[in-house]
This record gives sequence, structure tokens and C-alpha cells, in this order.
Amino acid sequence: MLFPLLSAFTFGFGAIASKRSEDGGERGRVRASQKTKLRKFHASSVCDPRLRLLRRGWRGLIHLNLMSKPAKSQWDFGELFPAEQTRKVLSVSELTAQVKRLLEKQVGSVWVTGEVTNLRAQSSGHMYFTLKDAGAQLSCVLFRGAAIARRELLQDGQKVLLQGDVTVYEARGQYQLIVRAVELQGVGALQIAFEKLKQKLAAEGLFAPERKRSLPKYPQRIGLVTSPTGAAIRDVLHVVQRRNPGLEIILAPCRVQGEGAAEEIAAAIRLLNQFNVGQASSLTRQAGSLSHLDLILVTRGGGSLEDLWAFNEEAVARAIFESAIPVVSAVGHEIDFTISDFVADVRAATPSAAAEIITEGVFASRQLVADLTQRMARAHPRQRMNELLQRLDDLQAGLLRCTRQGTKERQVAWQNLAERLLRVRPAQLLRQRRESLVVSQRRLRELAHVCLRNGRNRFEATEARLRLLGPEQVLARGYSITMDAATGKVLRDAAKVRAGQKLKTRLKKGEVRSAAE
Repeated sequence: MLFPLLSAFTFGFGAIASKRSEDGGERGRVRASQKTKLRKFHASSVCDPRLRLLRRGWRGLIHLNLMSKPAKSQWDFGELFPAEQTRKVLSVSELTAQVKRLLEKQVGSVWVTGEVTNLRAQSSGHMYFTLKDAGAQLSCVLFRGAAIARRELLQDGQKVLLQGDVTVYEARGQYQLIVRAVELQGVGALQIAFEKLKQKLAAEGLFAPERKRSLPKYPQRIGLVTSPTGAAIRDVLHVVQRRNPGLEIILAPCRVQGEGAAEEIAAAIRLLNQFNVGQASSLTRQAGSLSHLDLILVTRGGGSLEDLWAFNEEAVARAIFESAIPVVSAVGHEIDFTISDFVADVRAATPSAAAEIITEGVFASRQLVADLTQRMARAHPRQRMNELLQRLDDLQAGLLRCTRQGTKERQVAWQNLAERLLRVRPAQLLRQRRESLVVSQRRLRELAHVCLRNGRNRFEATEARLRLLGPEQVLARGYSITMDAATGKVLRDAAKVRAGQKLKTRLKKGEVRSAAE
């Protein structure tokens, strides 16, 4: 910004110095010229906002430059530009390393909670995933050598609490957490408890297939363990009413979720077993003379894992295992599995499905009876006679239809033969040929007339063009043809005509003989 102004200033003084030897008038003109240049430059800088400060301090700035240090000559203005400041430039690797050291020193080991997503398990045994919440996400690494139990239980969507060291993966310049400890939260913690109890009971043989008992095909009375106010009991009663209305149900009401629900469910199962062997005398007196229970249905509707947790308790599993009556477990929806499902003799996907399994024998028998009734009705002599009469009507209708169709086909065939006979008769063929000959003669005459007329037209047109191009037409317009009288050669160049040469000039009417001079 200072450079063009000083250049103009230096240029002016150089012009003055070069003219010292000249007279005063010339020197004055040079100085006036230089002042004019400086004023012009100063005026041009008014519109430049970058030179506004420079314009206001013009004289002081030049004086300062001249007086800042002793000049070696009258044209030495010192150093016009300051030295460039020293800059410290870092490479990407150096900057990343500094950030890494800063993070490891200032943050270090932390506890952080969030939800697992983008989980990837490599063949090397290392696990990579992202921990996120509503506002941010953090890359995490769980190395194979980390002493963390149940690492296989990690999955996308789990809520976890992690302890680890914050660092930077320098290859990508990305900060991440090296996981040292994992604690599952919410559903994840319940899932671990579920797996532990499942392994424990499986080791004790509670899930063994050989101890599973088959259900009676035609149950007359069943025990029902569920909440009296839930949706499950309504579904069960609806299906039973539709498929086996005669089935008797003994309800052992209990809570199916919440604190103490597992104990109530186990107590209800034991109560039904006691009722079955006649130990619950009060219940027996109220119910009257009753036969034994054929099976017990333990059920509830769908819900979250926490809602279904009462059926994952060991007390319920032990009660089902110790039951002398076959047990059907129908907890939640089709995708829900509980410990009671594994221990029970039969597992149903839903309460409605359990009711259908229990009533399947009676419902199938009713369906079989209905089918047999229909078959007997179809085998009755009157029914058989009606079917034969209907068959006779169908055959008679088919016979009539075939007769009409045959008659129609014969008529069509007769018409085809008649047409073919007419086409091959000689008189008919001769008449057709005669008609064709007459048509051909007429077309030939018409074609000859057309060709003759076209030829005449072409001849007349050619004749008219020839007349237009003939010499007679040229002579008729006032022109003449001059020829050598002796040879009859047409003369086209006057320079080739000799003096005294006999000429013959042809006009439209007649000829004129002359001699050239």
C-alpha cells in the first residue's frame, strides 16, 4: 500500500536531481511538474479506503521515514518494509500427536454412558462400535486382550456404561475411547441375568426334552394362572368359548408383573397342584364334586422385558418344574421368550395360541364329526337319487347341445361344398374369364388412348420449342443473317470480311445481295 506512493515520490526527486545543471526556470518547471504528479496521485487515493490513513499522515510519514536513522545519502530513506514475523509451522502428524498427548493428559480415564451402534466384530477378536446419545457420538475400541466378561452380549441398541481411556487414533485423526470395562444397563443387565439363570437351570436339567410331558388330547378341566383383569384371560375365554364351550376352567388369580409377582405365580401353580390331589379342602367344598385337572395354563399378554420379568424368576421355574400336572406357558408375543417357556412342557406363542393348542383335540373331533355327518348325508339313498337325477339332466342337456352343434356344423360344411362346386363349374368359370377379358380390353383401349395423347402432347411441345429456337423466329424479330455469296458461309466477324467480297443477306422475306467496301 505504501509502495506506489513512495515510487512516485522517488521518481519526482530523481527528475529534480537530474536537472540541477539546468537553469532555474527549467528547474521550476520540473518541480511544478513533480508537485502536479504528487497532487494527482494524492487525489486518486481519495477513493481508495486502504490509503485513507496514509493520506491523512502523508507529510509526517515521509518525514519519519527520512529522519528515522541517519541517511547515507540524500536519497537513502532507510528500510521501507519491516521484516516478516517468524511463524511456527506444524505438520499434520505433529499437530495430531500434540492433541493426543493433551487428551491423554487432561482427560485420561473416564466413565461414559450411551447406546451401542455400528457394532463390528473383526476376525482378529477386536470389537469396534460407536457410543451415542441424542447429541453426539464417540468411537470405541474393545481389544481382544481386554479382560471383559460377556463381551459377546454387546449388540446394537444396548444401553451400556463404559470405562476407558480417551486417546486419538492418529492414522485418521479421530479421537476414540479404549474400553477397559463394560457394564450393561437397563435391558442389557436384565438380559445378562436371564442368560445366567438360563444356563444354570439348563445345567440342572430343567429344560431336558425327555422330561417334557404330552398334553391330554381331550381335556375336560384346566387350571389357569393369570391376572383376572388382564387381556390374556379374555383371549383365552374367547377362544375356548368358540372351540370347546364345555371345557371347565379353574382360575388361580395372581399378579403377573411387579414386585412379588413371581412368588404369587409360583404359589398359584402349587395351589392348583394341591387342589388336584385334594389337599385344598376349602376350594374342593366350594367347587363341589370335581374331577382332576388335566393341565395348567400359565399366561399373560405382551409387554417389555421388564414387564415379563416375573416369568424369568427362578421361583416360577422351580414351581413349573415341580408341578405334577403338565404346564403350558404362553407369555407375551411370538418373539418373547421367558424361562417359564423353556421349563414348561409346551410353549405357546400367545394366550390365544395356547387356547387353540389346548382345545385342538376337541375342535378336531368336532370337525371330524361334522365331516362324517356331511358324508352320511351325502351317502343317503334320497341324496344319491337326487344326484343321479341331476346327472341325468346334465346328460340330456349335453345331448341336446351336441345335437344342435352337430347340425350347425353339417350346415356349414354343406354351404362350403356348395360354394366350392359353384367355383369349379365350367360355365361359371367361362363367364368369369369372359368378364375378365372384357375388363382387360377396356383397360387396354384406355391405356392406348392415354399413351397416344401423351405422345401428341410431347410432340407439340417439342415442335413449339424448335420453332422458338429456329432462325425464322429470329428473322421475324428484325434480325438478318449475312453470308458469303460464293460459299454460303455465315459471317460472324466483320474483321474477316474483304473489300469487294460479295455478300448475301437473308431477311424474313427475301434476300439482299451486296458487296463489301
